[in-house]
Amino acid sequence: MAETTEAVEEQTEQDQQAQAQSVELSQAPEENPSAQGSSLDILLDMEVPVTVAIGKIEVPVQQLLQFSPGSVLQLDKSVDEPADLYLKGVKFATGHIVIVEDKFAVRINEIIGAEPPVINN
Repeated sequence: MAETTEAVEEQTEQDQQAQAQSVELSQAPEENPSAQGSSLDILLDMEVPVTVAIGKIEVPVQQLLQFSPGSVLQLDKSVDEPADLYLKGVKFATGHIVIVEDKFAVRINEIIGAEPPVINN
């Protein structure tokens, strides 16, 4: 049995050695400073989804199944409280819901984590 265990261990070592290969990596080309601005421009043109939450509620499934057109869900926020704005699930701002050209919009009140601008006299 000891011979079998040694044979298995030898085979495992051979398999590991066969899988490991050396790789030569080339040096990354240095970019010139003027090209860095253009690479950021690509990011500035990207569109990202923003979610606006005006409130939330937890509903038992039994009640959820009883909803029909015309049912009303009362949320946890009053109309005077600001809505929360999320970027990829992370809250980044608050604002109030407004109407612009017959569409809902958000007037941003506060950017979370943003420091107030420094005013030099």
